[in-house]
Parts: sequence; structure tokens; C-alpha cells
Amino acid sequence: MDEKLIKKTYLKKISELEIYNEAYYDKSNPIVSDHEYDIIKKEVIDFEKKYEFLKDIASPSSNVGFKPSKNFKKQSHKVPMLSLANAFDKKDLENFEKKIKNYLNLNQEFEIAYSAEPKIDGISASLIYEKGKFITGLSRGDGKEGEDITLNLKTINDIPKIIKNKDFPKEIDVRGEVYINNQDFKKLKDKFANPRNAASGSLRQKNPNDTKKIPLRFIAYTFGFEKGLDVENQTNFLTKLESWGFKTNPLNKNITGVKNLIKNYEKIEKKRNNLDFDIDGIVYKVNSFALQKRLGNVANAPRWAIAHKFSANSGVSKILDIDIQIGRTGALTPVAKIKPINIGGVVVSNATLHNEDEIIRKDIRIGDIVLIERAGDVIPHVISVDLKQRDKNSKKFEFPSKCPSCGSNTIKEFNLLTKKKDAVRRCSREGYECEKMAIEKIKHFVSKEAFNIDGFGKKIVENFWNIKLIRFPQDIFNLDFSKIEKLEGWGKQSVRNLKYSIEQRKNISFEKFIYSLGIRHIGLENAKILSKYFKSLDNFLFFSIKGKFEDLLNIDGIGETQVNSIKKFFLNETNLDILNQLKKILVVQNTSLIKKNGLLKNKTFMLTGKLDGISRAEAKSLIEVNSGTTISSVSKKLNFLIIGDKPTKRKIKMAKDLKIKIINQKEWLKMLNLSR
Repeated sequence: MDEKLIKKTYLKKISELEIYNEAYYDKSNPIVSDHEYDIIKKEVIDFEKKYEFLKDIASPSSNVGFKPSKNFKKQSHKVPMLSLANAFDKKDLENFEKKIKNYLNLNQEFEIAYSAEPKIDGISASLIYEKGKFITGLSRGDGKEGEDITLNLKTINDIPKIIKNKDFPKEIDVRGEVYINNQDFKKLKDKFANPRNAASGSLRQKNPNDTKKIPLRFIAYTFGFEKGLDVENQTNFLTKLESWGFKTNPLNKNITGVKNLIKNYEKIEKKRNNLDFDIDGIVYKVNSFALQKRLGNVANAPRWAIAHKFSANSGVSKILDIDIQIGRTGALTPVAKIKPINIGGVVVSNATLHNEDEIIRKDIRIGDIVLIERAGDVIPHVISVDLKQRDKNSKKFEFPSKCPSCGSNTIKEFNLLTKKKDAVRRCSREGYECEKMAIEKIKHFVSKEAFNIDGFGKKIVENFWNIKLIRFPQDIFNLDFSKIEKLEGWGKQSVRNLKYSIEQRKNISFEKFIYSLGIRHIGLENAKILSKYFKSLDNFLFFSIKGKFEDLLNIDGIGETQVNSIKKFFLNETNLDILNQLKKILVVQNTSLIKKNGLLKNKTFMLTGKLDGISRAEAKSLIEVNSGTTISSVSKKLNFLIIGDKPTKRKIKMAKDLKIKIINQKEWLKMLNLSR
């Protein structure tokens, strides 16, 4: 292979890993399975071993995780949080042990004792204790620098806040995994894709009170730095952790020899699906701390530990067809119709192909023999194509340039954040003019977070659409119940129940009403923000006729992307008609402020710089409960610019130019009759 081509392939794989790392660590929303990620990571490292001229700063052999989020204060780890090398089979484990013995100059017959610890699929955290008191909690971040998530970690009951044991070190950095039990996750599955996403998303909440609502747990398994720790091996350390009040994994074992590691691995893999927490492998650590110290680290991983990954739930099948599904926002999602196969006890006949770019990247075609993976509750997806079995006459899949539902052009929008075109192709129509989008919009309208109409699920929406009982949301409140009673599967009682459920939902909060409309980029949080701004449905409707959309940019938490979506929604005549029809039928509650005549009534504020002893979220809340308003840009509408530590100079200059009053934290708190 040509050297330039080798380097190009190598860098392309690293670029892929960077995208996956950002999705996994920073956005808490993995876009590939662990198995697929591990394959690419191994390919990069194998490239580096084979070709000495290959080396990149972003390589997984040099990096761990992803740079810390800007939402939290950064802090360096005194001892880096390293990643682990992976083993996938017996041969990998034998090589791991052989390298250890060679490095330590031990006889190959020497038996090494290991601490075998099932690896919980959660979020790594570092807990720093001084004189028995938990003082700081950090995320892994990029391994060298983490995010200060102390307040969020303090909401977890499994984490001891004060430890009074006499043998507890003067200083120690206890490390472990934050996770959610599968049983607890069942209550949250409508909000998160899987337990790991739920744990990650909860730990990254700006407000610890939001984190407190999530049933997070913590299992401890190692330490970073320490002063005064008196233990000789990992097994003893785990025992100490329990005596200090930490939870440890009940499946931990002390094992000698690769053969016994394999037996334990097979035993745990069989019971894996019956556990109440997700595990994705077993970590083997040389048990002796003296040997660990001698072995040290290589690049970004210790020589004395390895992660033995479980085989993914996967199988091989044939793609019979590729179907294009259309969501409520017009997104075209390709789904592979495959020859049914049994994966992990479940018969799979569909697999997502994610988007057009993914099809092109993997060169997926109808008729291909493919590897399908199904991990936990994740939708089955195509891992790779077996090119050796591809038919010579196969043709590349052409993604539709016209919407399969309404025939409109399909487009890839420009993303203002990434400065690139989206990977997702969309129908260019707005809402109800496209049949498939209309059905999905009505499904959203009746969903739990919106109108939450009991007994009005997705299948009923589809059935009522097919027999032309509904076409728009308002039709739900004008159903012909005598016709429904005659349908198969319906009777007088079930119709009565449905009618009662619909009547009950004619009274709804303004924020839920806004969310129910399915405006793109307007989730529940943005709907709350908009409901506070408009206060009533009348104001909302009046704005659709007379309002200036650029004014919405002054709402804190609403950006250009959201404003463009709202503008597009209001410029559609069908949407305006739906709003007016619903206004005649529903009682939409006005949004009222906590204090109508607060100390900051009719005053607008903007914050810049870090405040002392108070978070930005708390500061905004204080302003709002006292009838004030926070805005996100300096304009003539701004009354006060509050400056903290290291404020943005540009904002101060703009405020001075516009003769806006600039105040510090102390002056602002004085306005509230508070002092700090």
C-alpha cells in the first residue's frame, strides 16, 4: 500500500474515533456500538504497530475520552485516569500475561494472581477525600483534566460524604463508576436511550436538584493518588472500600491463571442478561500492588490491567430491501428489511441504517450479506458488509432525492453549529402537507409529554388515519364515536373510556401545548422558556401575525436555530389554521410568574463572567422569581449588565456604547435586599 494512502486511511479512522468520542463523552449520546468502536480503535493501534511513521496527537494510543465540557469548571487529575487495553479472546489474554512475565523477567510457569472485576457500563468518576471528607468530584474528561461535578455527585447516596474510620487515608482519590440499575431505568426509558446515557446526562445537569431526581448509584474499584493507604493488593483494597462504606461489585473475584479467567468470563457472560446492571466485559488487574508499581504504564494505559470485552449480540443476515421512513420533522431514516434472524433470543427482521452518509460510508446495498448487532435495548443496526459475498451485479443504493410520501424535494440543511450540512436528509415540506409527517406529528401531539391521552397510542393514530377519522390534531376532539364503536376491537365501554380521556385533556398547560405542536428544535425545555415569554395562547397567536422574529433572539435559551424553526412554523397557513381551531376547543392555561410585582419588575438583565458562590442558573432563577427578565444579547432592551469574574470585554464595551448600566454582583444582590 502506498505511504500516502496508508496515512490517509489512518487519519480517517482517527477522525471517525474523534466524532464517536464527542458523541459518547461530551453529548452522552453514542452513535456506534462499543463493539464497532473497539474494532476501529484496534485498527488504528495495529496501523501504528505495523507502520512506524504513523503517529498522531489524536490517536487512541495517546488520548483518553474527550476534552471536558465548557459547562463545568475544569480541574487536572493528580494521577491521570487512564484507559485500558482490550482483549477479545483467549489468545489476547495469553499474550497479555506473556508480556507481563517478560517485562518482569519471570519464569513462564510463574502463576500471576488477578483481581477479576466485571466492568459496569457507566460513567467514570473520581472522588477526592481529605481527612475523611469528600471535597471534590471529577469526571474522567480527557483523562488528564476532568469536569468538576462535585455537587451532582453529592446527590448520590452510595457515595459516603464523611468517613470516620481510623484506617482511612489522610488523602485519597477513590475512583469508580456511576450507573443506573436496569430496574430503575424502566421509569426513565422514555427520556433516555439506555442506562448509560441516563447516568451521563444526569451527571452533566447544571442544576444538582435535577440530578437528585435520578436514581444514580456508585461502585468503587480503584484509587488515583493516596497518602496513608496501607494495603498490599487490589483484593485487600476492595475489602477496605467496603469497610469504609463504599459499594463494590458483588461479582469481583481473585483468580489465578488464564484458564480460570476464561471459565469465570464464560460463567458471567451467561448470567449477564439477568443482572440488574449493564456490564460490557471483565477487567483483569494484576492483584499485587508491588507488581503493578514495577509494571507501570505504557502510553495511556497500564501494563498491569486489561479489559476482556464480551462478544456483542450479533448475527449475519441478508438485506432484502431498504425502506425509507419519514419522521415528524421530515427526517428520512433508512431501515434495512433483513431475512429474519434470532439475536440474543429476539427475532430481528429490521435494522436501522441511520442516515444517507452511513449507507455511503459502509457502502450498504440491497442483497448484501451483513453483520447485524443488537445490544440491550438499542435498535438493531448494520455493523459491516461481507464484500466477498456481494453479488457482481449489485448496484449502489440511491438515496431518494424526492420524498417517498409527498414527492417534494429532499434536502440536507446547513447546520449553524457545526458549519456543515446535516447528515440527515429531510422532506422540504412543512408538516401536514406530507402524509407521513402528518401521521408522526399527530403521534407526537398525543404522546406522554404532550397531551398524554390515555388509550390513544401510535397504532390507534395510524388506524384512525387509514379510515380518515383524523387528518389534523383538532380532529381528535371532534371524533365520530358512533363510527368508532362499530370498528373491530371496539365496544361501548372502550369508546366511553376514550371519549373520557380526550375530554380530560381539553385543559392543558401552555408549555405542554407549545411542545405538542411538534415545532422542530423546540423540546420541553424550550417550550417552557417560550411559555414564560408569551404567557398566553392569545399572545402566541398575535405574535404569529404581528411579531418580529428577531425579537425572540433576546430570550435567554433560544438561539437562531430555534427562531428559524418557529418562523418556518408560523409562515405555514395550515399550522396557523390548526392553532386557531385548537383555540376554539381547548382551555390553554396562561403561564403566570411566581411574583407578579417582584423587586425586579419590568427590568431586564444580562450576566457576563463567573459569579461568586452562585451558579448562573441560580442567578437567572432569582431574577425570574422576582419578576425580572434575563436576555442573551446586549441591546437597547437591556437595563442592567451584571459582571462577575473575567467578564467578556466585548459585551462591556457594547453596554457602555448603548449607555446601559453596568453593575457588579454585590450591587445586583442589593437590589434584591440580599447580601453575600
